[in-house]
Amino acid sequence: MDRAVGARRHAPALVARHVRHARSGGWTVSESLISHRPAGTGHPYRHDLDQRVPVHPLRGEQYEIRVLTDQQVTEVRVEFGDGTQVLAEPVDPATVTLDFGAPAAPPTGSAGHLTSAASAASDTGGRTPWIVRATAGADDEYAIIGRTAAGREVRTEVFPVRPLVWQRDGGRLDVRDPGAAGVLDPGSVEWLTGSDGPRRVRFAMRLAAGEHVVGFGERYHALDQRGQVLDATVFEQYKRQGHRTYLPMPFAVVIGGVAGWGFHVVTSRRTWYDVGASRPDRILVEAEIDPAKPALPLRLYTGEPAAVVRNFLSDTGQPPVPPAWVFRPWMSGNEWNTQARVLAEVHRSLAEGIPVGAVVIEAWSDESTFVAFRDARYQVHRDGAPHRLADFEFPADGAWPDPKEMIDELHEADVKVLLWQIPLAPTDRGDEGQIAADLATMAERGYAVREADGSPHHNRGWWFPGALLPDWTNPEAQRWWLEKRRYLVEELGVDGFKTDGGEHPWGHDLRYFDGSRGDESNNLFPVRYAAAYHDLMRSAGIDGLTFSRAGFTGSAAFPAHWAGDEDSTWEAYRASITAGLTAGVGGIFFWGWDLAGFSGDIPDAELYLRSAAAACFAPIMQYHSEFNHHRDPSVDRTPWNIAERTREPQVLEVFRRFAQLREDLVPYLVEQAQRSVRTGKPLMRPLFFDHPDDKRVWDWPQQWQLGDDLLVAPVTEPGVTTWPVWLPPGEWEDYFTGERHSGPVEVHRRVPIDEIPVYRRVA
Repeated sequence: MDRAVGARRHAPALVARHVRHARSGGWTVSESLISHRPAGTGHPYRHDLDQRVPVHPLRGEQYEIRVLTDQQVTEVRVEFGDGTQVLAEPVDPATVTLDFGAPAAPPTGSAGHLTSAASAASDTGGRTPWIVRATAGADDEYAIIGRTAAGREVRTEVFPVRPLVWQRDGGRLDVRDPGAAGVLDPGSVEWLTGSDGPRRVRFAMRLAAGEHVVGFGERYHALDQRGQVLDATVFEQYKRQGHRTYLPMPFAVVIGGVAGWGFHVVTSRRTWYDVGASRPDRILVEAEIDPAKPALPLRLYTGEPAAVVRNFLSDTGQPPVPPAWVFRPWMSGNEWNTQARVLAEVHRSLAEGIPVGAVVIEAWSDESTFVAFRDARYQVHRDGAPHRLADFEFPADGAWPDPKEMIDELHEADVKVLLWQIPLAPTDRGDEGQIAADLATMAERGYAVREADGSPHHNRGWWFPGALLPDWTNPEAQRWWLEKRRYLVEELGVDGFKTDGGEHPWGHDLRYFDGSRGDESNNLFPVRYAAAYHDLMRSAGIDGLTFSRAGFTGSAAFPAHWAGDEDSTWEAYRASITAGLTAGVGGIFFWGWDLAGFSGDIPDAELYLRSAAAACFAPIMQYHSEFNHHRDPSVDRTPWNIAERTREPQVLEVFRRFAQLREDLVPYLVEQAQRSVRTGKPLMRPLFFDHPDDKRVWDWPQQWQLGDDLLVAPVTEPGVTTWPVWLPPGEWEDYFTGERHSGPVEVHRRVPIDEIPVYRRVA
């Protein structure tokens, strides 16, 4: 998760916070003895133990009313509108399906320092779960009655049930682009409707034999989504993402038919896709809609893949070309939490002959405001007003004795600096200090995302539980948040920000300043988050960038991005490559991943070097490591630490070779980045963009072209000495040996550890 150091302290407060916020944040409680929230926490992949399942039942189908009670409660009944009462049965949480569509269980030894925090969300806090099963008929209502061991009876408020039914009428599917109108199956459109209006629409698009479907944002499980069932909602899955993703998009490209095409379901609400899984000749789409405005635009595009991507970006936001330094090697480590340590690591790299274009400093802040450097002394601004550099005193014996001097020194070495950020104000840092003043300011001025009752929303997720979220739709809130960080850019000279997180808003019931609800704006939160930091940098006159994990439609306009949290395994390495190729199709052209993984035990030398070779030929080359409580041995992913830990001295030599090669590639990458933005072809792209008529490219889903002239075939399996490569039609020259080949041809290339199969197109 690329957390800063103090993130490990956040998990234990989770259960207690459920009690403390019992009368806010969506909990319905009778004297804290009974908990029932019909919509739960809003977790998109989890049925909470005190929610209704499903939240909106279908007429004639069974649903569950789930309840959690204090241990004092010995009996639970549900009373329906006609006076009928049904006795609830206590259940063992282990027997109730909570997570659905969950990724595979973690392999042995893969746990990172945040694993226990992620699993804490399953803790019931000693409460007892109960279930009543009912059948949805006409509109109804119910209340929950509990009886304690002492014979005392407690009752909740009344909850309405509005069963839904699929029907032909209910809203309008607004199909744009008549040139592709034949794609839609007009008889397939249906609306999921109840007494309070339609809530979803579903429809089908024709899928021809031989067509491939690529897109839906950054995806880890496959390049071609034909045969897959997936959804598009922003979600933080800590490692092993499976079908879940930080960066979804309701957009895809269809390749291989008589004419190419693509589609964009123009919505920020959640959507679902069955891509030829249930019906091989159909793409089935389902989308949430606003009952008050039951319309859904569907934008259809025609043309070859680059034209489809180009038109999509024209509609949703063009990516700018980032500055050239972005294409140089980056370095980072979560335990580099002092000025001396950061400078030592950078100096070591330069002394080893390993160039550094940028260093990402994660563990720099006070882990409270994420504005002040740790150990800095300053006067608290009770009104939440911003500080300037002169307001801070940096003790000589502190962690960061002179941040300005540090950044100046790094700049003199031609190294750029990015600082870590998180879009949250934590509520578990005590009642004093600047964070307390900032929380009060956010609450009093309405700067935070709100609950339906107008109170500040407290983060329902497992990371920074209970924290407040800035409301990016409120111009004053955004200005206030950014001004507190302005000194970092204007006075210290920071070159960019690692805008971590962004997946935190859960729940359709949330309220935003612009009048939107959570179902409409939650997915846009990470887009607005990155956009806000770009506004800050532009206003300060610097050509900086954000490095974001989460995003949605529109994120292409705010580069750059990385693939999120992964273990150091071959499986994760392969998944990361797939993530980069799919992200590029959605316009995320400037992308990278934590090469060889950042979590768990260190990678072996082979995995590290194979991944470094692949990253050398990706848009962004960077390594990073997770927090390890400063225990020995170190888990830093620096090449010297990997060499020392694995007792493989060649790691240093080989990594040096690839890092220096990367420096040589920078002019090419800058030129190709400009071409990508102009043409709609991703910088790191699947082979079908350049070879649409070659059906064999689909057998090689982890090869890519880096720009127009380089074909990359990464080694993704351990213990091999030769590697198969598919060269499409054309003339190709081996990047390392100069050997020529005429495609189409399958080549079996020797793969010493200091080389990667890369071929240059010969004009």
